Amino acid sequence: MNIGIEKIDTHEGVAVKALLNSSAMGIFMDKRTAAKYGFRLQKLERSIIVRNVDGTNNSEEAITDQVKANVYYKGYVERMRIDVCNLGKTEVILGIVRGQLYFHPGTA
Repeated sequence: MNIGIEKIDTHEGVAVKALLNSSAMGIFMDKRTAAKYGFRLQKLERSIIVRNVDGTNNSEEAITDQVKANVYYKGYVERMRIDVCNLGKTEVILGIVRGQLYFHPGTA
């Protein structure tokens, strides 16, 4: 699915491809996507260990940064804190936020 993400500091918007994943606990942006579009990274107070579906630690490093951005989808907008990590070929993953699937097509 295509979504829009607007930088808080410059109000510049970019269109990215997002994967809707009900197993993901949060919203994530790939490190290369953040760098490509010039998102300002903010260091987390504590790093977050990334775990695989089977509960083992992910081989990539922990999440140490996030970006603040406005996320747009079909007329809906919400300011989000997006964790930045290595997602491989995926630009953004939309997962579970505040107990519900983020941007569920029935709610947007």
